[in-house]
Amino acid sequence: KIKDAIKKILHLNSKPGSCMSDSASKTSQDIIKDFILEDNEGILEVSLNSRNTPELRISRTYSEMLENYAASKSKSTSVQKEAVSFVKQKLDSAKWFIDAIKQRQNTLLVTMNAILEYQKEYFDEGDETKLKPMILKDIAENTGLDISTISRVANSKYVQTHFGIIPLKFFFSEGLQTESGEEVSTREIKKILQDCIGNEHKRRPLTDDKLAEILQEKGYHIARR
Repeated sequence: KIKDAIKKILHLNSKPGSCMSDSASKTSQDIIKDFILEDNEGILEVSLNSRNTPELRISRTYSEMLENYAASKSKSTSVQKEAVSFVKQKLDSAKWFIDAIKQRQNTLLVTMNAILEYQKEYFDEGDETKLKPMILKDIAENTGLDISTISRVANSKYVQTHFGIIPLKFFFSEGLQTESGEEVSTREIKKILQDCIGNEHKRRPLTDDKLAEILQEKGYHIARR
């Protein structure tokens, strides 16, 4: 019965939702979150996705081998000494690799926490209009890391929030000064434009001049072009 069931299961589509795709040839890639943002009694906390960062350990077997060698070093043959030397070299490489992974994890957390602190108002509600202008240099200065390092972290990394999974590069945007002198993110302006176009009469769409006028009424001096 089990064999018959397995035979039948192997002929089934492992991705049944794919038939609902707009195009049969269209392929999609699953997004794997790198960070998880959780609300712990009003305090936002960031953690790394443990599935992406398994715990690495040195094999106790090889560690004990070196300890035993140190205890009977005078009685070891040349072959044993050579083998132990090889193991020690590999253990040192493994320790270096583990340290490098831990350093990378620390860099990721430091960067994400800096973004969280910088965009605190946005993360509280998920409102795009709350996003502040932020460039790579801002986070680099806050963390003491190089701009190129921040760029690598922001590229192709995602954070899971209570309002969706978002790419880190989403939080970076240029700034624009309003009529009152306040610095706002260009994403805030794009959101206003999106809302205007989404609510417009489809047979009488808003003109570029009208959109520019609406923005100016809100204090954003944007040229029609």
